Amino acid sequence: MAMQIVADLCTSCGDCEPICPTGAIVPKKGVFFINAGTCTECEPDHDLPQCLSVCMEDGCIIAVDE
Repeated sequence: MAMQIVADLCTSCGDCEPICPTGAIVPKKGVFFINAGTCTECEPDHDLPQCLSVCMEDGCIIAVDE
């Protein structure tokens, strides 16, 4: 599985980009995008994806099946 940013909810604050340990979060067309091919949901190093820990918008970052 991988995380996904819901474009309609993303405020482009950029808080999630620097905290991503795999560099999977990148800007795209004015909002941020998570590359599913490199997103590991921060496993095995963390219990929770780090992007979720900094995102202030409820429901903006969700887990999806690849």
